[in-house]
Amino acid sequence: MFPLKDDIPVRRLPIVTIALIAASVGVFAWQVGWSGSFVGSVWSLGLVPANLLATSSPGDTPPVETLFTSMFAHGSLLHLGSNMLFLWIFGNNVEDAMGRWRFVLFYLLCGLGAAAAQIASDPTSTLPMVGASGAIGGVLGAYFLLYPRARVLALVPIFIFVRLVWIPAVVFLGLWFLFQIVGGLGSVGASGGVAFWAHVGGFVAGVFLVKPFVGDDWPSGRRAAWM
Repeated sequence: MFPLKDDIPVRRLPIVTIALIAASVGVFAWQVGWSGSFVGSVWSLGLVPANLLATSSPGDTPPVETLFTSMFAHGSLLHLGSNMLFLWIFGNNVEDAMGRWRFVLFYLLCGLGAAAAQIASDPTSTLPMVGASGAIGGVLGAYFLLYPRARVLALVPIFIFVRLVWIPAVVFLGLWFLFQIVGGLGSVGASGGVAFWAHVGGFVAGVFLVKPFVGDDWPSGRRAAWM
């Protein structure tokens, strides 16, 4: 299933969501123009669990900054595009609920939670992890609780055909989360590929963080509701 839009309008321009998308696009453009190579940019900006934990190079200073640079770097144009589409569809409403500055902090904390989950799944990994999908997973977790009655217009493959279907957000996001867990369990022992456990960790972080970040600011009468 591939989301195209939701049916929840926003009250104000989602400046932070737009800024996060612009930052990710800008970093990707910088990666493309990297003086060494695009692959070199992934190694420089990506989070390598073994390096961060200094398990592969004892005595070296762990590259803590990659906890943040990895959130904005991407491995391909398709990787960037799909992540930014998810961020735009679901991030604007979560920003609307939280407010701009709280949403910035929420996004970064969810990204850190995603990184922690991926590191815990394979702390000796020497492969770089890049992408905003962990932090976006946190946005999806928040949306899951804030807008369970929303609907998501999605492209759904049915055998050789593709149909446009309105799907309840709680179903769409619940299935997305389930797929990440199944993917993570299936990737145990694999080298490379999708960082499924980062997605799971980000989503869980978003579920736990959303209520204190929204607080009592969400107005009554909207379709936000706690499950």
